[in-house]
Amino acid sequence: MRLCVLSDTHIPDRGENVPDQLLREIKASDLVIHAGDFTSLDFYQQLRKLKPLKAVLGNMDSMELRPYLKNKEFFRVLNFKIGLIHGQGQPDRITDHLRESFDEQPDIIIFGHSHQPCQEQKGPTLFFNPGSATDKIFAPYNSYGILEISPQGIQARIERIRE
Repeated sequence: MRLCVLSDTHIPDRGENVPDQLLREIKASDLVIHAGDFTSLDFYQQLRKLKPLKAVLGNMDSMELRPYLKNKEFFRVLNFKIGLIHGQGQPDRITDHLRESFDEQPDIIIFGHSHQPCQEQKGPTLFFNPGSATDKIFAPYNSYGILEISPQGIQARIERIRE
């Protein structure tokens, strides 16, 4: 199963839409995961129409998104447990706080907030932040993530946006 992972899109504040490269990846994926900071209900609704979507609220999301999204989600893809949360606080300690956010230990914790791509294995958990596809304020490049999940395991990668 192919998952396209994004976060911190801040549309329309930081861009009118996602880059074409990311739009192609979304269309080629089985599931889209957004780790918060859509900022607008319109973009959330557009994304939902493209592919099945798992998403959470971010700290910059408008009040109109609150009826549709929770602060965190926990779900399974095949036999793998996935925790989804936006995150908060300083980037250098964010993974410590994230681990404490879930009662059951996820195989993957997908998060955003820092706008900095992260792919870090800590014990049994992969911490995965796709970065931001539209904003480079805290990162040297725009990015998104791809997770390939099969019964044999998880392949994760961060993709730079080249357009």
